[in-house]
Amino acid sequence: MAHAQEHTSHTKLIWKVFGILSAITLVEVILGILKPAPLHLTHFLGTSILNIIFLVLTLVKAYFITWFFMHMADEKKNLRGAVVWTALFLITYLATLLLIEGSYINEVLGPLTKWNY
Repeated sequence: MAHAQEHTSHTKLIWKVFGILSAITLVEVILGILKPAPLHLTHFLGTSILNIIFLVLTLVKAYFITWFFMHMADEKKNLRGAVVWTALFLITYLATLLLIEGSYINEVLGPLTKWNY
C-alpha cells in the first residue's frame, strides 16, 4: 500500500508573497507618480538613481515570482541556481546596457533633436 503523502496548505505563504509583491508594486507606483527630484535628477552609472531603484525592485519581484510561483524552492540547489541567477544576471545586464546606451544616445542626439515631451 502506498504511503499517504502529507499535503500542506500553502495559503499563508501565497498571501505573504502576495503582500510582499503588492508592497513592492505600491512603492514603485508611488515613486513613479512622485518622481522625487533627488532621485530623478541625480545620475549614477549613466542613469538616474530612480531608474536604478526601479530596476532593483523589479528584480526582487522577479525573484519572488520565480522562487515561489514557479516552485523553485522545491527544486534541487543546482537547478535553482542555474535558473534564478542566470535570469537575474541577464536581466541586470540587459537593463544596464539599455540605460547606459540610451543615456549616451540622448547626450549625443539631444542637442540635434527636438524631443516632444
